[in-house]
Amino acid sequence: MTKVIHTEKAPAAIGPYVQAVDLDDLVFTSGQIPVNPATNAVPSGIVAQTRQSLENVKAIIEQAGLTAADIVKTTVFVKDLNDFAAVNTEYERFFKENHHPNFPARSCVEVARLPKDVGLEIEAIARRK
Repeated sequence: MTKVIHTEKAPAAIGPYVQAVDLDDLVFTSGQIPVNPATNAVPSGIVAQTRQSLENVKAIIEQAGLTAADIVKTTVFVKDLNDFAAVNTEYERFFKENHHPNFPARSCVEVARLPKDVGLEIEAIARRK
C-alpha cells in the first residue's frame, strides 16, 4: 500500500506532488531544493544549499521512520557542474555525520534551471531493513 509522507520540517510541495511516498520497504522523496522550511529562505552559496537540500531529504526520511543511513540512492541535479567538487565535499560530510555505512549510489547531472533558480536539487530513495 502506498502512503504519502509529509513533514513540516521540510518545504511544502510547490506543485501537484507530495514530499515522498512510502511503498512498504522503500521511500521515494521528491526532489528537495534548498529552501529552509522555517524561514522559506534559500541560503547563499552551493555548500550551504547542498546542506539544506540534504537536511530537507533527511527530515522527510525521518518522518517515514528511517534515517539518513537508510538512503540507498540519490540523484543530484546541479545548475553548474563546476560546483561538483564543493557539492561532493558537503555531500560526503553529511553522510559521514549521519553514520551512513558506505555512501548511497548516486547520479549527478547538470540541468539548465531549477525552481526558484537554486543551485541544486536532491532526491533520494531509502530502504527499510
